[in-house]
Amino acid sequence: MPYSNDKIKVLIVDDLSENLRALDAILRAPDRVIIQARSGLEALELLLEHDFALAMVDVEMPEMDGFQLAELMRGTEKTKHVPIVFVTAAGMELNYAFKGYGAGAVDVLYKPLDINAVKSKANVFVELFRHRTAFENQVRALEESRKEQECLLQQLQATQAELQHSLNMREEFMSLVAHEMRTPLNTLFLEVQVRLSQLAKNNLSIFTPEHLQKMLDRSERQLKSMMRLIEDMLDVSRIKNGKLSIQPQGANLSLLVRQLAEDLTPLAKESEVEFVLQIDSEIEGHWDAFRIEQIIINLLTNAVRYGKGKPVHVSLAMEGEHAVIKVADQGVGIAEHEQKKIFEAFERSGDNEVKAGLGLGLYISRKLAEAHAGEISVVSQKNHGSTFILRLPLKSVAA
Repeated sequence: MPYSNDKIKVLIVDDLSENLRALDAILRAPDRVIIQARSGLEALELLLEHDFALAMVDVEMPEMDGFQLAELMRGTEKTKHVPIVFVTAAGMELNYAFKGYGAGAVDVLYKPLDINAVKSKANVFVELFRHRTAFENQVRALEESRKEQECLLQQLQATQAELQHSLNMREEFMSLVAHEMRTPLNTLFLEVQVRLSQLAKNNLSIFTPEHLQKMLDRSERQLKSMMRLIEDMLDVSRIKNGKLSIQPQGANLSLLVRQLAEDLTPLAKESEVEFVLQIDSEIEGHWDAFRIEQIIINLLTNAVRYGKGKPVHVSLAMEGEHAVIKVADQGVGIAEHEQKKIFEAFERSGDNEVKAGLGLGLYISRKLAEAHAGEISVVSQKNHGSTFILRLPLKSVAA
């Protein structure tokens, strides 16, 4: 039988129906519900199911008397705090009061019952239960509030840590940008100073076609370096704002890889690195060739930078409906705990021997690969080289 959870519950236990009816009539009130049990076993089941403010128990019952029921109640966690009032028709000479208090009762009432006394005692225990329940609810509310505050504190600390990390990254970024820009600018500045000095001395003999060509080549390299740096920063901004432009069209990937390897060969030779190509027959697909070129250039230049002067193997092959480019160096390698980080913005290899760039190349490459519905990954071991793998579907859709 369902009972309202809004009202306070009082249990009455007696094997005689007339006694139950009499107690029910005495104890009934608008703020409570009276639940009846006709045996000790039935009472135990109800006690385990409901929270009672008071249990009024007849002492003399068959199978399980009131004292036995009280002993079982006191031995059970859920019921041990329920106040028990014994009701008995036996004479006071049997000293049930002493036995009842010993069994854990709060009172013993003798029949015939004093109606006002019964009501008064029931009201006291109902009110105590109401206060105790309210107190427990307040404690629970305080505990929940404490947990919420702890959660908010943890969130605040995490936000503070993220903010501090962002500030540190900003400072490191500004330092890196200044460093990366200073190198080509210093070179250009010195070139200009040398030329101005020679012109001031009217020493025009040094400006031979061969000498001028070398100066222009050096200046072009420095300018391209700065332009790549600026373009990388612009690409990061476009990625963050969801404005990265991808324009797929027919492209020959085999031709593109060969051309880029050839273009970067002079750079590789400066580091005593040789590109070893293994390219399948012409592989064509639907990509933004300019953006794919960015990815491959990043992979090749990183392989040269971290390859310790050893050959870099570049392969291109078909795997199902995907074109797969692998760039493998035999250099410093990447520790396992760093392999995911290197694809994030402003993250660079932890190798102390090589520190170059802003840590944007692999981040941009990953985003460009994903924009083509492809992916880029790395297989590496510290001091045993790295293999970067670019997988591109032949018919990519710009994301």
